[in-house]
Amino acid sequence: MKKLIMFAILFLFLKQGFSQNQNFEQPDYKKIAIAIKDSDSNLFYNKLMQRYHASDTTMTLNERRHLYFGYVNNEKYAPYGNSNFNDSLSIVLNKKNIEMSDFDLLNKFSDAILKEYPFDLRTMNIKLYALEKMFKITEFQNCLTKATMVLDAILSTGDGLSKETAFYVINPSHEYDILDVIGFQYGDEQRLIDHYDYLKLAENDSNIEGLYFDVSPCLNALNNMFK
Repeated sequence: MKKLIMFAILFLFLKQGFSQNQNFEQPDYKKIAIAIKDSDSNLFYNKLMQRYHASDTTMTLNERRHLYFGYVNNEKYAPYGNSNFNDSLSIVLNKKNIEMSDFDLLNKFSDAILKEYPFDLRTMNIKLYALEKMFKITEFQNCLTKATMVLDAILSTGDGLSKETAFYVINPSHEYDILDVIGFQYGDEQRLIDHYDYLKLAENDSNIEGLYFDVSPCLNALNNMFK
């Protein structure tokens, strides 16, 4: 099922060719928080979210970065949250035989989850799987565009090879999604080092032992929960 779920995004990035030789930029959360409050700016958060929901392919990388990283300022930001619809989704996915009517359910349950968690890549992949099976090409492309926006923002921040070039994520689940997208497997070991998650990788042709992910906003949100 894992291979089934990741097929669409993984195919997209393999086709485009993911490169770790680019100019990375760490997100400045304070500057982003200020920029997305300016209603006269193209970075005004309500405008960005409207364009995201409209699957606007003309959004620049800078706008995508403000969309993704700016979400930490949303009152609904909950990096460790879980939708009630996840159980419903799992029941359908775990059926021995998935019928055509089940794909419609997967699509509807996915939409319900994405309404609560708009950047949930795993749910987007399930939705892509359902849409592909139902031959809903336009909806498939729109969903794929949204997923691409999220991945563009994350992959613009680093290569994960060190703390200095860590991937920046606003949800811990995105760490494992990134591994799949760039072709690595999780090595069943995770360590929190300061505000970085270090994920050990399974044996790979690149001989990379592990990758770093900056999870600062996740930890901040966790601390605020216990205040």
